[in-house]
Amino acid sequence: MERKLYYEKRMNTDRVTLKIPRPLYEKLKVVIDGSSYRSVNEFVVYVLRDLMAEQPEASNLGALTHKEIAIIRERLHRLGYL
Repeated sequence: MERKLYYEKRMNTDRVTLKIPRPLYEKLKVVIDGSSYRSVNEFVVYVLRDLMAEQPEASNLGALTHKEIAIIRERLHRLGYL
């Protein structure tokens, strides 16, 4: 029992909840159906990591240029977030 509490406590500090609209979630479920992704969450984390990897200077979020913001918005639009 103690091990489970440690795990849950650790998970709470390592992760946060990100809320997305249910219609988008349902679309993403269809997109990942038959893929190697085990969940929508796993897919979204992959996409966001990929997006951030393409923007190495974006590690300082306060320093995004207008061009970088446009690229991110376009990518999010194509993914159905905007």
